[in-house]
Amino acid sequence: MLPHSLRIVRGKYATKDDKGLITPFESLTTALSATVGIGNIAAVSIAISLGGPGAAFWMIMAGFLGMTLKFTEVTLSQQYREFLPNGTIMGGGMEYLSKGLASKGWNKTGKVLAFMFALFMVLGAIGAGNTFQVSQSLIVLQGQVSFFEHYPYIFGLILATITGLVIIGGITRIAHVAEVIVPFMVIFYILMALWVLGTHLMVIPDAFVLIFKEAFSPTAVAGGMFGAMIQGFQRAVFSNEAGLGSAGIAHSPAKVKYPIRQGLVSLYEPFVDTIIVCTMTALVVILTGVYSGGTPELQAIIEAKQGAALTSAAFGSVVSWFPTILGFAIFMFAFSTMISWSYYGERAWVYIFGAKSSIIFKVIFLVFIVIATIVDTGTMVDFSSILFLALAIPNIFGLLVLSGDVKRYLNEYLEKLKSGELDHEAIRD
Repeated sequence: MLPHSLRIVRGKYATKDDKGLITPFESLTTALSATVGIGNIAAVSIAISLGGPGAAFWMIMAGFLGMTLKFTEVTLSQQYREFLPNGTIMGGGMEYLSKGLASKGWNKTGKVLAFMFALFMVLGAIGAGNTFQVSQSLIVLQGQVSFFEHYPYIFGLILATITGLVIIGGITRIAHVAEVIVPFMVIFYILMALWVLGTHLMVIPDAFVLIFKEAFSPTAVAGGMFGAMIQGFQRAVFSNEAGLGSAGIAHSPAKVKYPIRQGLVSLYEPFVDTIIVCTMTALVVILTGVYSGGTPELQAIIEAKQGAALTSAAFGSVVSWFPTILGFAIFMFAFSTMISWSYYGERAWVYIFGAKSSIIFKVIFLVFIVIATIVDTGTMVDFSSILFLALAIPNIFGLLVLSGDVKRYLNEYLEKLKSGELDHEAIRD
């Protein structure tokens, strides 16, 4: 379905009956801005340093399987989204857990799980979507700009100001910004990675052999094969967020007629985020050998779980000035993730406390950007992972219960596609 998804993204199936606030492409880039972040740079290095090269194999597998999770949760987010009186749209796990499970006769269970999900989403937005992004990017920038070593809170104030200017405009402004910067930063980072891979061109096949071998090796770091598997899946989920229900919040405002249509668009998220971007980061880290901690400096970085700094060291081992450019890329990655996660957290906050209190969450979110410049990085990695697990438990339960409905939606959509009905509905230029 990826070719068909691409046609949807390009607007080939737009109809006069589409309802929403932003285009399918803007929803995709908004969701990608949340996933293509520090996780692609930091989480990959952490996974390989703790689980060995084999963790990269399980990370790719998690990304591949995660495409179906993302498809299911985004479809349900569209199916059960709610248009609020103030003109905004409420979607995501809160909606399909409460309404979807109620349709199965589990009204109270759905409400409890939806509340739990919303609460964990608020905390996750502040933890993984904010403070982790800030702390990891600050570490790299401090290595390039000495001023931030002495005045780290200044970095927090600058980032909070820029982020505030964007998120105050809601999903429309966030989507417009994401539409511009996400394609640019993804292409920019891939070109950097290709440069490094080009200097190790002859041994790339050996790296893939090592990844596959270590994935099933009992001698792998941190618990053998299962240690590599756990690290790979954990960091992949941290990176692409498949199964967390977060992306559905970004996709629910998309202008589409059929919920399944936006679900198909979301297939590109884990594909781009994990299978392409994370794989390239993994190859850079493995080919340069920094994951083994060959020096006291590298070992200290690994022990502190400073994944972004480890990836920076990998790039710097090939081209001395690459870490400076990577510092800019990391800043953009962190910023893009934060503006999207601020929207995720704000929607969850509104679900719990009401639309009039949304400004309170935005202020709290911006304050924590500054606070993040002084918190312990290693603690934030562990805390964020726990929050993601907490999000996944109610969400995946809901996906399993409602998966039969999604299958029915898909079959009905495919019948219309094969019959030509969808082509007939599309607006012609």
